[in-house]
Amino acid sequence: MTTGKYPIAIAAAFIWIGFVCAISFMEAWLKFRAPGVSMSIGIGIGRLVFSALNKVEWVMILFITINFLLKKEFISGGTSLLFAILLLLLILQTFWLLPALDERAELQIISRVVVTSNLHFYYVGMEVIKVTLLAIFGILLLKKNQYEIRGNYKGY
Repeated sequence: MTTGKYPIAIAAAFIWIGFVCAISFMEAWLKFRAPGVSMSIGIGIGRLVFSALNKVEWVMILFITINFLLKKEFISGGTSLLFAILLLLLILQTFWLLPALDERAELQIISRVVVTSNLHFYYVGMEVIKVTLLAIFGILLLKKNQYEIRGNYKGY
């Protein structure tokens, strides 16, 4: 059975979507609805979970990159642009947004006054963009694999 060139990258893209959807769009707000979970405890759990999610995201992007390197062929065209944007979003979240949100969370945990901010909206917006781009990226790779298996790939 032929699997095409990018089975690891395709799997990583869709697994990554699952992680982001489950954590950013479900766990993030549900934990505050659980009985006995105070704001401080919920924020502490969130810091831990989002730190772990960020590490998983770096593993997924590493798996995608390794798949391309093992095949000695990187993606081209639209898929390479999507990959670059995904990498940029992950870099922005890792080195700017998550540290800023973590600092705010720490202040809330120790009961300090925290000025209002749009950082959470930026984070949610980036997550929506990320999931959308990952879906398009994964579908394009699936199509590329399908065409390669049939022998009539025209490029993306």
